[in-house]
Amino acid sequence: MFSSDRNIETIGQLAEAVKHYVGLQHEYLKLDIIEKVVRLITVITLTAVLALLVILFLIYCSFAVAYALSPVVGTAVAFSIVAVFYLVILLLVVLFRQKWIERPVVKFLASLLMEK
Repeated sequence: MFSSDRNIETIGQLAEAVKHYVGLQHEYLKLDIIEKVVRLITVITLTAVLALLVILFLIYCSFAVAYALSPVVGTAVAFSIVAVFYLVILLLVVLFRQKWIERPVVKFLASLLMEK
């Protein structure tokens, strides 16, 4: 009764369907991982390029400010003022790194990697 040819054929078809489904899920998982890695690499590259441009901009602005202040306070003092300004910014970034850097990065990566 349970071993009729029709039942065996149906079980065989079911096994083939399950095997095909598992293969498709495996391919989908690989494509999903590839998409997320490509998006992550794109964001990292874009961030690096923008960071480089911002650094160059800040260097030129720093020299401009220092040279603009030099007739008033002297060249050495002007460059020192600019350096102290950057030191204050560095201290603020270190103090607030979790709020300004770590949390946004974790949220971004979580949204990127958990997205379906």
